[in-house]
Amino acid sequence: MAKSLKIAVIGGGSSYTPELVEGFIRYYEHLPVRELWLVDIEPGLWKLNIVGELAKRMVARSGLPIEIHLTTDRREAIKDADFVSMQMRVGMLEARGQDEAIPLKYGVIGQETTGPGGMMKALRTIPVLLDICRDMEELAPNAWLLNFTNPAGMVTEAIHKHSTVKSIGLCNAPIGLLKWLAEKYNTPTNRIHAEFVGLNHLHWVSRVLVDGVDRLPELLSGEDSFAAKNVSGSDFDPEFIEGLQALPSYYLKYFYMTDAMLAEQQAAIAQSGNRAEVVKRVEKELFELYSDPDLQEKPKQLEQRGGAYYSEAAVNLMRSLYNSTGDVQTLNVPNNGILAFLPDDACIEVNCVVTSAGPVPLQLTAIPEPSRGLIQAVKTYEALTIKAAVTGDRSLALQAMVHHPLVPSVSVAKALLEEMLEANRAYLPQFFRS
Repeated sequence: MAKSLKIAVIGGGSSYTPELVEGFIRYYEHLPVRELWLVDIEPGLWKLNIVGELAKRMVARSGLPIEIHLTTDRREAIKDADFVSMQMRVGMLEARGQDEAIPLKYGVIGQETTGPGGMMKALRTIPVLLDICRDMEELAPNAWLLNFTNPAGMVTEAIHKHSTVKSIGLCNAPIGLLKWLAEKYNTPTNRIHAEFVGLNHLHWVSRVLVDGVDRLPELLSGEDSFAAKNVSGSDFDPEFIEGLQALPSYYLKYFYMTDAMLAEQQAAIAQSGNRAEVVKRVEKELFELYSDPDLQEKPKQLEQRGGAYYSEAAVNLMRSLYNSTGDVQTLNVPNNGILAFLPDDACIEVNCVVTSAGPVPLQLTAIPEPSRGLIQAVKTYEALTIKAAVTGDRSLALQAMVHHPLVPSVSVAKALLEEMLEANRAYLPQFFRS
């Protein structure tokens, strides 16, 4: 008889949780979840209760023997877990709002994972996640930690550098691109091979094979492009894309079209508020839907959040680790020589074969020449940010801020850092020791 699994979700009150529950129900025979523990903190308890009750209704409707537990005691949830899924937001949407708004005052991109906003999110998040990892080392040393918490690449790298937990970082962007290609070519995703090169939220697709046919040239010269709900902006310059010889992630608009994206952000904040405000409105609507005692399935509106397919990526990965399927997934893992110009312990986003022993990164066949400098620059900033998060060293934090390609000067970096650290004081005790 198959082992029945215990899964803990840290940040279980998230609006994404119903999608995760839907995945556990759909793939139950390949991933026999017996206990699902949804964990949140006191301020998120109202969300946890609403989402948790919906999860119970979804499971009841399915008739499967999955027990749902709702708790604020993460140690109880983690104890003897097989998988721990991490989807939390330290400081909640209020902190995200500051991450997005403060940089705009200095003429710098304000975004939750890219640039100074992403840096603050990392500084708030890394110490909390490492604390959770210490609980896992003690209570569930064999569990896999699946990390969705952004900035996912940086957070995953911090876990690899500062704990013994078996951790893999995930993002919904690669699976979203595969689904877009599947629809475009009317072909199932398992017959599409897309080679991802780079870092989380900073990747390029350097090969696309559909049923063995090279489709990259026509994608580079095509009219349409893959984009996400949470990153708008007009499309990349076609002549530039032809020369790049790779499809850039939509997050690269912040680097390649900084002026246009900045202008758009400044107009948006004046009109409808920043992205955090938009998400707040979407979440309010979702939680009103979730509260309906007759609702027994994931509502369609969830796709308005930027993380569509996120749970599909999570459930796919758990299923593959549990069954040692050997399929290919795009994951955040230590570099170990795959990109020769980065340190071995740097986390990269790359295709991996998934086995029960963990993901094995695939060698790359094409690395876009122009991408190397940007990958190195952003990785330097990430490594400095991780050090700053762990030590609370302000001079390291300043080096990280200055060396982010989107920050124009030392003077801007100093003023920005000072204001953002102060705004995050409640979540950054390591920077405010007397």
